[in-house]
Amino acid sequence: MMTNWDARIAKLVGDGVGLGNGDKVSVFVTDVSAIDLVDAFVGLCYERGASPQVLLTDERFDAWALRYSRDLTKPPPMEQAAMQWSNVHVSFRAMAPPPADAPDPARAAGLRQGRGLISTLRWQNTRWALVRVPTRAWAKRFGIDYGTWLAQWHASFDADWGDAHRRMGALCDQLTASPGRVLLRDDDTDLSVDVGGRVWVPFAGAANWPDGEIATAPVDVDGHIAFDGPIVFGGTVVDGLSLTFEHGRAVNVSAREGQDFVERILASDGGAAFAGEFGVGTNGRLTALAGDALLDEKILGTAHIALGRAYPECGGVNRSAIHWDIIKDLRGPRGFLNVDNVVLIDKGVPTKALLDAALRAE
Repeated sequence: MMTNWDARIAKLVGDGVGLGNGDKVSVFVTDVSAIDLVDAFVGLCYERGASPQVLLTDERFDAWALRYSRDLTKPPPMEQAAMQWSNVHVSFRAMAPPPADAPDPARAAGLRQGRGLISTLRWQNTRWALVRVPTRAWAKRFGIDYGTWLAQWHASFDADWGDAHRRMGALCDQLTASPGRVLLRDDDTDLSVDVGGRVWVPFAGAANWPDGEIATAPVDVDGHIAFDGPIVFGGTVVDGLSLTFEHGRAVNVSAREGQDFVERILASDGGAAFAGEFGVGTNGRLTALAGDALLDEKILGTAHIALGRAYPECGGVNRSAIHWDIIKDLRGPRGFLNVDNVVLIDKGVPTKALLDAALRAE
C-alpha cells in the first residue's frame, strides 16, 4: 500500500533528475518489495507528462544466469534497449541479500562486467538516479535492527537539498582550489591520493538516494587500505579486504573471503584495477554500516574509493565497465582524513570543515 513516504521519495527522485514533459523514462525495479515506491514514481511521471516504461530486473534471476548463461559478459538486451530508448533512468534497487552459497568467482565477475556495460549506457545516455531500498531480508542476513535502519533511511531523505548542495558545494570549491593531496590513515591504512587539478563535486539530491557525499577523481593513489566487512558486490560477499595501490593501480589484494572474485573483477578490463573515484560521506542521519555501497558511502565519518570508471564531471579519465565503491569507516579513534591543510576527520570525528557541509543528525 502506497504511503506518504513513497510519494515524498518519488517526488525527490523526480525533482533530482529534472523529470518533465516529454521525457522517456526507463524504470528498473529489482524486487516487488519496492513496488509501491515504483507505483508512486510512475504516477509522478504521467502527472508531469513523461512516458515511463517499467522493467523487472529482479536480482534473484541472477542465480540462473550464473548457473547456465553463456553470455554473462554481454549486456542484457532488454536493459540495453531501455537505456538506448530513454533519456531519464531510475532504478529502484530493493536490497536482496546475497545467496548462502557463494557463486563461482569467474562467473560472478563476468556478470558484473555485463551489468557494468548497462551502467555505462546509463551514465552516457540518461539523467539518472539509483534508489537503494532497505529490506527485512537484508537486515536479517547481516544482523541489523530493521526498524532503526528504516528510520535512519527515511530521515536521510528529509532535508533541504538546495541548502545541502550549497554547503557541500562550498567545501568542494575549497578542496578543488587546494593543491590536492589527500591523506587517509587508520590503524590498518596509510593511503595517499593525488587529486590535484581535478574537480570536487557535491552529490546532494540528484543521482543517488539516499544522497550526501562529495567526490572527485584521483590522478594517482599510493599506499595500502583495509576495509571493514562484510562488503557485498554483485551478490558476492567480500570480507576482510585489503588493497595496495601503486601509481593509481591496485597491485595487491588480500581478503578472508572473496579474494578470487576481487582479483577477477580487477582483471575485467584495462581500467578496472585503477581508482576512478575518491569520495567522502556527508549524511549524518545514516550511521549503520549495511555492507552495501550505495548506502554506506553516504555515512558521515566514512570515505570511499571506487575501482574502475571515473566521473567525467570530476575531470576523471579512467574508463571501465566496472565502478565499485568500497567504503572505509574512519569513525575509530585513529581515523584521519585531510586534503592538504583542510582536515575533515580527526581521531574518528568529523571536523567543523566537514560538519558545515553535512546533513546533521536530529
